[in-house]
Amino acid sequence: MLGYRFGNYIADAKSKFEELFKIFKQLITHTSGDVEEALDWFKELDKEYNLTDENYTYDDFIAELKKRGYLRDKKDGKGGMIITPKTEQAIRKNALEHVFGKLKKGASGNHATKFTGKNGEEISSDLRAYEFGDSPQSIAMIDSIKQAQINNGSTDFKLTENDLLVGEQEFKTQTATVLMIDISHSMILYGEDRITPAKMVAMAMAEMIKQNYSKDSLDIIVFGNDAWSIQVKDLPYLQVGPYHTNTVAGLELAMSILRKSKASNKQIFMITDGKPSCIKENGEYYKNSNGLDRYIVNKCLTLAASCKRSKINITTFMVANDPYLQSFIDEFTAANQGKAYYTGLKGLGEMIFKDYTNNKRKKN
Repeated sequence: MLGYRFGNYIADAKSKFEELFKIFKQLITHTSGDVEEALDWFKELDKEYNLTDENYTYDDFIAELKKRGYLRDKKDGKGGMIITPKTEQAIRKNALEHVFGKLKKGASGNHATKFTGKNGEEISSDLRAYEFGDSPQSIAMIDSIKQAQINNGSTDFKLTENDLLVGEQEFKTQTATVLMIDISHSMILYGEDRITPAKMVAMAMAEMIKQNYSKDSLDIIVFGNDAWSIQVKDLPYLQVGPYHTNTVAGLELAMSILRKSKASNKQIFMITDGKPSCIKENGEYYKNSNGLDRYIVNKCLTLAASCKRSKINITTFMVANDPYLQSFIDEFTAANQGKAYYTGLKGLGEMIFKDYTNNKRKKN
């Protein structure tokens, strides 16, 4: 008897460039797109861990980065290099794999809802009797044949309209999401880098939506003393500033964006590590970093309730563990009837991904 002999599976070894490029992408993210600083770190790691050798030197790696279109020389005549859009995309893909794992592309790029019926988009596993007007594509042939055998017996097989079963069709819903990222100074205080994980999550989320939910929209805004929108391509370069935390400005901008959307589901994901400490009224800033300023807090609660009335859900990811801040987050979440996670930094991406993909409600 002929057959096949199977040996142990041996995965293709990664090239030296791919191994080093993975490290380089991480360093570029940590240095907010500063190539020179990233390469300085790379040299230090090379000295300590012998990343390169005589067969593939540091200079070989730099030359290949340029050849493959990941680096280019600056055009200002002052020397130095910058990353390219190709590198920015590679960083987003790297963030997606690092934060969420490798995801399978969805068939239609939408979120399933709990609603089923005749006019849905995809066939579910729920079956019902065929009705006039049902699409022939929705007929579950194998289950219908089984039903015919039950109804009519297997000796004199026949398939009638009364035997036909169809799969319920699942409705799909588009989702508009605004991701709010706190860039106040506290995001790098106390020796803890909180901005890099937030950037990684944002880049991974952008790439995940592009690959799996192409009909959804994602807007990214940052907030410090003020709030403004940024493009996905800007994420690798994002840095904190000498800012207070104007949560009100962030919420106002997020609401303005979502009100223009025609998506059925609208939501805000807010990543922050601190209390609101700033608002801007009549062109002037009011700031107070001492405790929870009730005037500022009440402004936040008013906007949270306004979001609820506009059917905009807010999910807050608090990446700090200060117990006294929980009272504000609890009030804020109750005003919106949203959700809050006190995550620290570990598992932040996984929680955001789970919350996003579990959003299966259809709103009218």
